Amino acid sequence: MKNYVSDAETVTLIAPSGGVVSGQLYLIGARYVVAMTTVAETLEFAGMTRGTFGFTAAANWTAGARAFYHVTNHTVTPTSASGLLPIGTFAQAGSSGATAKVVLDGIYAVVV
Repeated sequence: MKNYVSDAETVTLIAPSGGVVSGQLYLIGARYVVAMTTVAETLEFAGMTRGTFGFTAAANWTAGARAFYHVTNHTVTPTSASGLLPIGTFAQAGSSGATAKVVLDGIYAVVV
């Protein structure tokens, strides 16, 4: 197929102000991505849009619950609140302070 570019699970983007750090989640435009490398701002980087990733949990959670990401402290929680981004679902149950496995489902940010 002549117009195929990629599967979109990995996308190449330009790092925003401050650059990106490998393993951290970023909102680039309306797309959530986990940086695969650490680069300075304005440089290209590869970002994962789908997959299962480990993030530190700020609260207890159950399997299948919606996962919300706190951009400032890089933690996840099952509770929606102002400033938290819905990024996917928890793969299994766990407790606060542990590493939570979160399935990013390729959703886009909804700004209202």
